[in-house]
Amino acid sequence: MYQNIDDIETDTLHTRELKQHFKKGHEFRSKDLNDFYQSISPNLNLKKTSLNWRIYKLVQLGVIQRIGRGIFILGETSNFKPEISKSLKNKYDKIKAEYPFVEFCLWNTSVFNEFSSHQTNKNFTIIEVEKDSAESIFHFLKESNNNVFINPDKDILLQYIYDIINPIIIKTLISESPLQMVNKVQTITIEKMLVDLFSDTVIFDLFQGNERSIIYTEAFEKYTINNNKLLRYASRRGKKEEIQEYINLIIGNKQDYCQNIVNDR
Repeated sequence: MYQNIDDIETDTLHTRELKQHFKKGHEFRSKDLNDFYQSISPNLNLKKTSLNWRIYKLVQLGVIQRIGRGIFILGETSNFKPEISKSLKNKYDKIKAEYPFVEFCLWNTSVFNEFSSHQTNKNFTIIEVEKDSAESIFHFLKESNNNVFINPDKDILLQYIYDIINPIIIKTLISESPLQMVNKVQTITIEKMLVDLFSDTVIFDLFQGNERSIIYTEAFEKYTINNNKLLRYASRRGKKEEIQEYINLIIGNKQDYCQNIVNDR
Protein backbone atom coordinates (compact mmCIF):
# COMPACT_ATOMS: atom_id res chain seq x y z
CA MET A 1 0.00 0.00 0.00
CA TYR A 2 1.36 3.42 -0.98
CA GLN A 3 0.89 6.52 1.11
CA ASN A 4 -0.62 9.53 -0.61
CA ILE A 5 2.10 12.18 -0.87
CA ASP A 6 -0.41 14.86 0.07
CA ASP A 7 -0.63 13.27 3.52
CA ILE A 8 2.99 14.28 4.13
CA GLU A 9 3.13 17.47 6.17
CA THR A 10 4.15 20.51 4.17
CA ASP A 11 6.17 21.80 7.13
CA THR A 12 8.69 18.99 6.68
CA LEU A 13 9.68 20.59 3.36
CA HIS A 14 10.78 23.75 5.24
CA THR A 15 9.12 25.95 2.64
CA ARG A 16 9.41 29.12 4.74
CA GLU A 17 13.16 28.70 5.19
CA LEU A 18 13.54 27.74 1.53
CA LYS A 19 11.89 30.97 0.37
CA GLN A 20 14.21 32.95 2.62
CA HIS A 21 17.30 31.02 1.49
CA PHE A 22 16.89 31.40 -2.28
CA LYS A 23 16.54 34.85 -3.83
CA LYS A 24 13.49 35.58 -5.95
CA GLY A 25 14.29 35.51 -9.66
CA HIS A 26 17.63 33.75 -9.16
CA GLU A 27 18.21 30.31 -10.61
CA PHE A 28 19.22 27.33 -8.48
CA ARG A 29 19.74 23.66 -9.16
CA SER A 30 18.93 20.29 -7.66
CA LYS A 31 22.31 20.24 -5.91
CA ASP A 32 21.52 23.60 -4.29
CA LEU A 33 18.27 22.15 -2.93
CA ASN A 34 20.15 19.13 -1.61
CA ASP A 35 22.68 21.44 0.09
CA PHE A 36 19.83 23.49 1.58
CA TYR A 37 18.19 20.44 3.16
CA GLN A 38 21.57 19.21 4.36
CA SER A 39 22.12 22.56 6.09
CA ILE A 40 18.72 22.29 7.78
CA SER A 41 19.34 18.72 8.96
CA PRO A 42 23.10 17.89 8.90
CA ASN A 43 22.48 14.26 9.91
CA LEU A 44 19.99 13.67 7.10
CA ASN A 45 21.19 11.24 4.42
CA LEU A 46 18.99 12.40 1.56
CA LYS A 47 18.91 9.89 -1.28
CA LYS A 48 18.45 11.05 -4.88
CA THR A 49 14.97 9.52 -5.08
CA SER A 50 14.00 11.28 -1.86
CA LEU A 51 15.28 14.61 -3.15
CA ASN A 52 13.32 14.08 -6.37
CA TRP A 53 10.12 13.63 -4.38
CA ARG A 54 10.77 16.79 -2.37
CA ILE A 55 11.29 18.68 -5.61
CA TYR A 56 8.10 17.17 -7.03
CA LYS A 57 6.10 18.27 -3.98
CA LEU A 58 7.60 21.78 -3.97
CA VAL A 59 6.62 22.21 -7.64
CA GLN A 60 3.09 20.98 -6.96
CA LEU A 61 2.74 23.48 -4.13
CA GLY A 62 3.99 26.30 -6.36
CA VAL A 63 6.92 26.97 -4.03
CA ILE A 64 9.41 26.48 -6.86
CA GLN A 65 9.07 26.51 -10.63
CA ARG A 66 11.01 24.49 -13.21
CA ILE A 67 12.66 26.59 -15.92
CA GLY A 68 14.81 23.77 -17.31
CA ARG A 69 15.91 20.25 -16.53
CA GLY A 70 17.15 20.40 -12.96
CA ILE A 71 16.96 24.21 -12.91
CA PHE A 72 14.47 26.16 -10.76
CA ILE A 73 13.43 29.54 -9.49
CA LEU A 74 11.09 30.46 -6.68
CA GLY A 75 7.86 30.24 -8.52
CA GLU A 76 4.22 29.94 -9.08
CA THR A 77 2.03 27.20 -10.41
CA SER A 78 2.35 26.33 -14.09
CA ASN A 79 -1.05 25.27 -15.38
CA PHE A 80 -1.66 23.19 -18.48
CA LYS A 81 -4.07 24.68 -21.00
CA PRO A 82 -4.54 22.64 -24.17
CA GLU A 83 -4.65 24.51 -27.45
CA ILE A 84 -8.15 25.14 -28.74
CA SER A 85 -8.03 25.30 -32.51
CA LYS A 86 -10.63 27.07 -34.60
CA SER A 87 -11.95 23.69 -35.71
CA LEU A 88 -12.37 22.51 -32.11
CA LYS A 89 -14.04 25.76 -31.17
CA ASN A 90 -16.50 25.43 -34.07
CA LYS A 91 -17.38 21.85 -33.10
CA TYR A 92 -17.93 22.84 -29.49
CA ASP A 93 -20.15 25.79 -30.38
CA LYS A 94 -22.18 23.67 -32.78
CA ILE A 95 -22.92 21.03 -30.14
CA LYS A 96 -23.54 23.62 -27.43
CA ALA A 97 -26.06 25.44 -29.60
CA GLU A 98 -28.02 22.24 -30.28
CA TYR A 99 -27.66 20.73 -26.78
CA PRO A 100 -27.26 23.68 -24.37
CA PHE A 101 -27.98 21.66 -21.22
CA VAL A 102 -25.84 18.60 -21.98
CA GLU A 103 -22.54 18.21 -20.12
CA PHE A 104 -19.67 17.46 -22.48
CA CYS A 105 -16.03 18.23 -23.14
CA LEU A 106 -13.92 18.27 -26.25
CA TRP A 107 -10.21 17.90 -27.02
CA ASN A 108 -7.76 16.60 -29.60
CA THR A 109 -5.07 13.94 -29.17
CA SER A 110 -2.53 16.34 -30.67
CA VAL A 111 -2.08 17.56 -27.07
CA PHE A 112 0.16 14.51 -26.51
CA ASN A 113 2.68 15.86 -29.02
CA GLU A 114 3.84 18.41 -26.46
CA PHE A 115 5.03 15.59 -24.19
CA SER A 116 5.74 12.71 -26.57
CA SER A 117 9.12 11.83 -28.08
CA HIS A 118 7.50 10.74 -31.35
CA GLN A 119 5.23 13.23 -33.05
CA THR A 120 2.25 11.71 -34.83
CA ASN A 121 -0.16 13.05 -37.42
CA LYS A 122 -2.72 10.38 -36.52
CA ASN A 123 -4.69 12.69 -34.29
CA PHE A 124 -8.40 12.62 -33.60
CA THR A 125 -10.95 14.70 -31.80
CA ILE A 126 -12.39 13.28 -28.59
CA ILE A 127 -15.88 14.37 -27.54
CA GLU A 128 -16.94 13.07 -24.14
CA VAL A 129 -20.65 13.29 -23.43
CA GLU A 130 -23.09 12.34 -20.70
CA LYS A 131 -24.12 8.73 -21.22
CA ASP A 132 -27.79 9.49 -21.94
CA SER A 133 -26.90 12.00 -24.66
CA ALA A 134 -24.02 10.22 -26.40
CA GLU A 135 -26.19 8.54 -29.04
CA SER A 136 -28.08 11.73 -29.85
CA ILE A 137 -24.91 13.75 -30.34
CA PHE A 138 -23.39 10.94 -32.40
CA HIS A 139 -26.31 11.02 -34.85
CA PHE A 140 -26.34 14.83 -34.83
CA LEU A 141 -22.68 15.01 -35.88
CA LYS A 142 -23.04 12.13 -38.30
CA GLU A 143 -25.44 14.23 -40.38
CA SER A 144 -22.59 16.45 -41.51
CA ASN A 145 -19.53 14.23 -40.98
CA ASN A 146 -19.15 10.54 -41.84
CA ASN A 147 -15.97 10.21 -39.82
CA VAL A 148 -17.72 10.01 -36.44
CA PHE A 149 -17.46 6.94 -34.21
CA ILE A 150 -18.94 6.12 -30.83
CA ASN A 151 -17.03 4.07 -28.25
CA PRO A 152 -14.98 2.24 -30.93
CA ASP A 153 -13.25 -1.05 -30.12
CA LYS A 154 -9.75 -2.02 -31.22
CA ASP A 155 -10.92 -3.53 -34.53
CA ILE A 156 -12.74 -0.34 -35.55
CA LEU A 157 -9.69 1.71 -34.65
CA LEU A 158 -7.38 -0.43 -36.74
CA GLN A 159 -9.71 -0.90 -39.72
CA TYR A 160 -11.10 2.60 -40.03
CA ILE A 161 -10.07 5.35 -37.64
CA TYR A 162 -6.26 5.25 -38.04
CA ASP A 163 -6.61 5.70 -41.81
CA ILE A 164 -8.96 8.68 -41.60
CA ILE A 165 -7.96 12.32 -41.46
CA ASN A 166 -9.40 14.09 -38.40
CA PRO A 167 -11.87 11.44 -37.18
CA ILE A 168 -14.18 12.21 -34.27
CA ILE A 169 -14.57 9.76 -31.40
CA ILE A 170 -17.49 10.06 -29.01
CA LYS A 171 -17.01 8.58 -25.55
CA THR A 172 -19.07 8.51 -22.38
CA LEU A 173 -18.07 11.28 -19.99
CA ILE A 174 -17.12 9.90 -16.58
CA SER A 175 -18.97 11.73 -13.81
CA GLU A 176 -16.86 14.17 -11.79
CA SER A 177 -14.23 14.34 -14.54
CA PRO A 178 -11.75 17.19 -13.88
CA LEU A 179 -12.42 19.74 -16.63
CA GLN A 180 -11.55 23.35 -17.36
CA MET A 181 -12.73 26.16 -19.62
CA VAL A 182 -10.23 27.36 -22.23
CA ASN A 183 -11.35 30.01 -24.72
CA LYS A 184 -14.97 29.32 -23.76
CA VAL A 185 -14.58 25.63 -24.56
CA GLN A 186 -14.94 22.97 -21.88
CA THR A 187 -11.95 20.69 -22.21
CA ILE A 188 -9.63 18.41 -20.26
CA THR A 189 -7.22 19.17 -17.44
CA ILE A 190 -3.79 17.60 -17.31
CA GLU A 191 -5.00 15.32 -14.51
CA LYS A 192 -7.74 13.94 -16.74
CA MET A 193 -5.39 13.58 -19.67
CA LEU A 194 -2.93 11.48 -17.66
CA VAL A 195 -5.58 9.24 -16.10
CA ASP A 196 -7.33 8.69 -19.45
CA LEU A 197 -4.01 7.89 -21.12
CA PHE A 198 -3.41 5.21 -18.49
CA SER A 199 -6.98 3.86 -18.50
CA ASP A 200 -8.04 3.94 -22.16
CA THR A 201 -5.33 1.71 -23.60
CA VAL A 202 -7.39 0.86 -26.70
CA ILE A 203 -8.11 4.39 -27.88
CA PHE A 204 -4.68 5.65 -26.86
CA ASP A 205 -2.80 2.58 -28.07
CA LEU A 206 -0.26 4.73 -29.97
CA PHE A 207 0.86 6.31 -26.70
CA GLN A 208 1.36 3.25 -24.51
CA GLY A 209 4.53 1.51 -23.34
CA ASN A 210 7.66 3.64 -23.16
CA GLU A 211 5.84 6.51 -24.85
CA ARG A 212 3.41 6.71 -21.93
CA SER A 213 6.23 6.92 -19.40
CA ILE A 214 7.81 9.75 -21.42
CA ILE A 215 4.51 11.64 -21.50
CA TYR A 216 4.04 11.24 -17.75
CA THR A 217 7.61 12.32 -17.00
CA GLU A 218 7.39 15.38 -19.24
CA ALA A 219 3.99 16.36 -17.83
CA PHE A 220 5.28 16.26 -14.26
CA GLU A 221 8.40 18.17 -15.33
CA LYS A 222 6.54 20.99 -17.06
CA TYR A 223 3.28 21.53 -15.22
CA THR A 224 1.70 21.74 -11.80
CA ILE A 225 -0.38 18.61 -11.27
CA ASN A 226 -2.96 18.41 -8.52
CA ASN A 227 -2.29 14.99 -7.03
CA ASN A 228 -5.57 14.87 -5.10
CA LYS A 229 -7.57 15.73 -8.20
CA LEU A 230 -5.69 13.16 -10.27
CA LEU A 231 -6.22 10.37 -7.76
CA ARG A 232 -9.90 11.22 -7.19
CA TYR A 233 -10.53 10.88 -10.90
CA ALA A 234 -8.37 7.75 -11.07
CA SER A 235 -10.57 6.31 -8.32
CA ARG A 236 -13.66 7.06 -10.41
CA ARG A 237 -12.06 4.98 -13.15
CA GLY A 238 -11.07 2.18 -10.79
CA LYS A 239 -7.38 2.85 -11.36
CA LYS A 240 -6.28 4.74 -8.26
CA GLU A 241 -3.78 2.28 -6.82
CA GLU A 242 -2.41 1.31 -10.24
CA ILE A 243 -1.81 4.91 -11.26
CA GLN A 244 -0.35 5.86 -7.88
CA GLU A 245 2.11 2.98 -8.14
CA TYR A 246 2.92 3.90 -11.74
CA ILE A 247 3.68 7.52 -10.77
CA ASN A 248 5.91 6.26 -7.96
CA LEU A 249 7.91 4.22 -10.47
CA ILE A 250 8.14 7.09 -12.95
CA ILE A 251 9.04 9.88 -10.52
CA GLY A 252 10.92 8.02 -7.80
CA ASN A 253 10.64 5.71 -4.83
CA LYS A 254 8.09 7.29 -2.51
CA GLN A 255 8.67 4.93 0.38
CA ASP A 256 12.30 6.10 0.66
CA TYR A 257 11.02 9.66 0.54
CA CYS A 258 8.49 9.07 3.31
CA GLN A 259 11.11 7.39 5.48
CA ASN A 260 13.46 10.37 5.13
CA ILE A 261 10.64 12.75 5.95
CA VAL A 262 10.01 10.86 9.18
CA ASN A 263 13.72 10.98 10.08
CA ASP A 264 13.79 14.69 9.33
CA ARG A 265 11.14 15.62 11.90
